[in-house]
Amino acid sequence: MKLVLSQLTGNANVKAAAYGFAQADLLAYYYVSLAVYPGNLLDTISKLGPLGEIRRRSHNPVLEPYTKMWPWVELGRMLALKAGITSLTVPSTAPFYIHNVVEKFDRYVASQLKWALKRGATGVYGYEDTILSTFKQAKQLGLACLYDLPIGYWRAAHRLLDEEEERWPEWIPTLTGLKDSAEKLERKDEELQLADRIFVASNFTAKTLEEYPGKLAPVEVIPYGFPAVAKEREYTSTQNRPIKLLFVGGLSQRKGIADMFAAVEALGKHVELTVVGSKKNDECVPLNIALTKHRWIPSLSHAEILKLMSAHDVLIFASLFEGFGLVITEAMSQGTPVITTDRTIGPNFIEDGKNGWLVQAGSTQALKDAIQNLLDRRNIIADVGRAAIETASKRSWDDYGNDLSKAVMQIK
Repeated sequence: MKLVLSQLTGNANVKAAAYGFAQADLLAYYYVSLAVYPGNLLDTISKLGPLGEIRRRSHNPVLEPYTKMWPWVELGRMLALKAGITSLTVPSTAPFYIHNVVEKFDRYVASQLKWALKRGATGVYGYEDTILSTFKQAKQLGLACLYDLPIGYWRAAHRLLDEEEERWPEWIPTLTGLKDSAEKLERKDEELQLADRIFVASNFTAKTLEEYPGKLAPVEVIPYGFPAVAKEREYTSTQNRPIKLLFVGGLSQRKGIADMFAAVEALGKHVELTVVGSKKNDECVPLNIALTKHRWIPSLSHAEILKLMSAHDVLIFASLFEGFGLVITEAMSQGTPVITTDRTIGPNFIEDGKNGWLVQAGSTQALKDAIQNLLDRRNIIADVGRAAIETASKRSWDDYGNDLSKAVMQIK
C-alpha cells in the first residue's frame, strides 16, 4: 500500500506515523499545512522572534521528499491569533475559524488525489474531523480509507460528560466540546462510515466506539510511544515539605479539574499544586477562583514542560474522557509518576501502585484518597517514578510508527 497521509498541523503522533510509513516504504505523500525542515523558508522565518512558534512544526528531514504543504490559510490563522484579532478566528463564520481552516485544507487534499493516484497512491490515512472530503474523493477513486480516532467517540463523550451537569453545574462553561453543532457531529459519523480500517491509541477509545449506532470497520489499538527518557532523575525527600503536584492540559472539566481542585483543597498545606494550561473562556467562576490559589502558568514550550515535570513529585491527570493523554507518557518519561483515571491511556501502561496510580474517573474521593496515600507513604514516590521511567524506556515513538506500519501492511 502507498498512503497519502493528511493532517493540518503535524502533531507528534502524526509525525511518528509519517516517519514510520516512510521507513516502511508505505508513504506516497504527506500533506500538512506547515513543515519546518533545516534550511527551508519556514526554518528561516522561524528564527524571527515573533514567528518562533513555527518551530513547533519542525519535522524529521527524512519526510521532506514526501511533503506537500498548503500553508496559506493556516498561516493566516496563526497571524490572526498572534495579533489578537479575534474577529478573524472566533466566530464560526470567520475565515480563520479553526474548523473552517481544517475544511479548506481537507478540500485541497481531496483535489490532489487524482494526481496522487496516477503516481502510485493506493490509500489515504487521515484523522477525525479533518478528512471527510478526502475520504469521499478516495472512495470514488477506489483508494482505501484508513481512519485515526485520537479522542473517544462523541456519543460516549456526551453520555459521560453530561453527568457533569449534575455533579459540577458551575463548571459546564469549560465543556465547550459539548457545544459542537449537529453538522459537525454528523461529519464525524460520516468519516467513520467511510473508513475501511480504524486505528485508536488506547483501549478506552476503542471501547467508546461500541456506542456507534451501526456497523464499523475493524478497530485496532496501537498505543503511542514515549518521549526519550530522562538520563538522570534525582528524587529529593518529601518528608519535611509539601508534595509537589502538577497538572498539564486544557482547563476543562473534561480533564477532571474540578475534582482535582476539590481534592487538593481538602488536603490543604500538605500539597502544592502547579497548573499549566489555558482557559477556554472566562465564564467559569470557580475555575477563575481556583487558579488564584495555586501557581498557574498559561503556556509553556514542550521542552519547558518536560523540565517542569522533572521538578515535581507527581502529575495529576484525572481526565473524564481522553483518547490517550500525551502528558501521561511525557511525565513517565521524566520519572514523574502519574495519578490518572481508567478513561485514559493509563490502563494500557500503568499497573496501579507499581509505575503509577489508577483511580476511578469522576470520583473526587478516589483522587483525594490516592493523594492521601502518598502523604502517608511518601517514600514510594521515588520507587514508582523509577518504574515509570523503566516503562517509558520500553516503547519509543519509533516503536509506534513501526507497529502502525506493520498493521497497515497486513490490510488486504
